Amino acid sequence: MRIRPQWIAALALLLPVVGCGSDDVKGGGAGTERPKKPAAAKESPRPGDQTVTLPWKGKDRVYTVHAPPGYTPADQLPLVIAMHPYPSDGAYAAKLTGLNEKADQEGFLVAYPNGLDQAYNALVCCGTEDDVGFIGAMTKRVLGTWNADPQRVYATGISNGGDMSFKLAVELPDTLAAIAPVSSGYIGLDTAKPAYMPKSPVSVATFIGGLDQHYGEFERGITAWSTRLSCKAGRPEKMKANITRTTAKCRDKSEFVTYRLPDMGHNWPGSKDQSMGDPTAGVNATDLIWEFFEAHPKVAP
Repeated sequence: MRIRPQWIAALALLLPVVGCGSDDVKGGGAGTERPKKPAAAKESPRPGDQTVTLPWKGKDRVYTVHAPPGYTPADQLPLVIAMHPYPSDGAYAAKLTGLNEKADQEGFLVAYPNGLDQAYNALVCCGTEDDVGFIGAMTKRVLGTWNADPQRVYATGISNGGDMSFKLAVELPDTLAAIAPVSSGYIGLDTAKPAYMPKSPVSVATFIGGLDQHYGEFERGITAWSTRLSCKAGRPEKMKANITRTTAKCRDKSEFVTYRLPDMGHNWPGSKDQSMGDPTAGVNATDLIWEFFEAHPKVAP
């Protein structure tokens, strides 16, 4: 189970001994490859993977950038920030999501930030690190060094990483065009405050499983977000395997799309990963996420 908000203070004192939830432990810990130690602090933009260190508030933070074949710094490609569950790292996020392969097919950059102690300080978990600041600094660096398109910056993740997507949407204004949280939600103490909402338009596509023990919390988060942004939902569209897709149009010209998968748990739909993937979910989240991102560049408020 996830850590509840009232336990956060105690959790901050106990990390890294205490975890952020058995669901995430199941997904990211066992079998996760450790990222290679960066050879240098500055990246040299080119196709393939590069692991980079970024000093942030007295600590060396690490992220990996993946660029598709044929990439050159003259290109201005979209950027997808992909965030891992707890406990895990960017290598596992790449394995679970298959975003590197998708990037190679479609032509975009992927950045995988590593959380310290394999966690992000997201909405309900874990720790006290300034992960918003770190990821904001990483994004600016990738925009500058890799010449990513500032109109097409996106974030996705699962569980702790998906919660972080919602946090970035609120706390990094005018940065993200859209987010796609998977098996995660707009939940926690901060989200109970009416003023805690995006200050610039950020479209959302989210995937939630009916068998996920946090399903009810995720639904309440969708309702809170939709109420604050005056999002009006259309009729649910029936897909295969009893899956529905609901699209809501919001006051600020953003959209909120919800995929409800009644037979899925705390998983990434379509992934073959044995820990947190669900290859029988009925849809491929990675394909749908890129389709959504591609259709949602930044919009003026």
